Amino acid sequence: MRIANHGSLPAVGTLALTALTPLVWGSTYAVTTEFLPPDRPLFTALTRALPAGLALLAVTRVLPRGVWVWRAAVLGALNIGAFFPLLFLAAYRLPGGVAAVLGAVGPLFALAFAALLLAERPTARKVLAGLVGLLGVGLVVLRAEARLDMVGVLAGLVGAASMSAGTVLTKRWGRPEGVGALALTGWQLTAGGLLLVPVALLVEGAPPALSGENLLGYAYLGIVGTALGYWIWFRGISRLPATSVAFLALLSPVSAAVIGWAALGQALSPVQLLGMVLALGGTLLGQAPAAPARRAEVPPEPVRPPAEPARPSR
Repeated sequence: MRIANHGSLPAVGTLALTALTPLVWGSTYAVTTEFLPPDRPLFTALTRALPAGLALLAVTRVLPRGVWVWRAAVLGALNIGAFFPLLFLAAYRLPGGVAAVLGAVGPLFALAFAALLLAERPTARKVLAGLVGLLGVGLVVLRAEARLDMVGVLAGLVGAASMSAGTVLTKRWGRPEGVGALALTGWQLTAGGLLLVPVALLVEGAPPALSGENLLGYAYLGIVGTALGYWIWFRGISRLPATSVAFLALLSPVSAAVIGWAALGQALSPVQLLGMVLALGGTLLGQAPAAPARRAEVPPEPVRPPAEPARPSR
């Protein structure tokens, strides 16, 4: 299996490891509904991001310097600080899985941003993969009673665009010399978490009282779903094409549906099963290598006979 000009086994292993992150993210819905206090999306986003970021800073003991101070702030805002609240806002205002469908537009946004920022030419196969994945996610999560809310739709689209832009910019900027993916993850989670602090306090007020069950849920989201998950995600971005990583996000709603069936007793219809197959197909199709750039054919120069040696003058 050849993956976007990285045809070696390590590239396949990196892709498989990176795919674990959206699979884990798919458990967020079940954890939120079963373990966390209700109606606290901003506090949940803050609690996911900031403690995990500060812990990674303490472990790596590396702070951004120079140009990376504002770069880390921009990436943290796109991937965490803006994406988390927009994601939760869309989820609360759009019932029936519409938010998940809007999130599945992310790979198409990533293709556009990659063309703009990375000069990666979007291929027809990649666009088709994005559309197939979008259709598959829609079949998995949409319900007939779903209603559209324009604020929620706008939040979902902007959130998907924010995460896609953050993914592509993370690829474009890379990492400073000698700085690993763990430190870069800590920078972004901390920057995004700090951005969420005033928003959460202004909108939701003081933090709620937490039970042992709440603490367990937040610990899982912070350690597994955020610190470990985003470290694997950003590591994958550094080693794989940005669009290939973006297509892996299609696995998240599929994972959520499977977890809901296995852990919460939710039914899976034949239409949902078909949607899962299409979402997986779109994910795999999105890993196809980009088409090589065409080179203009230059006609060969005519072969000229060697010049005769000059005759000596008499």
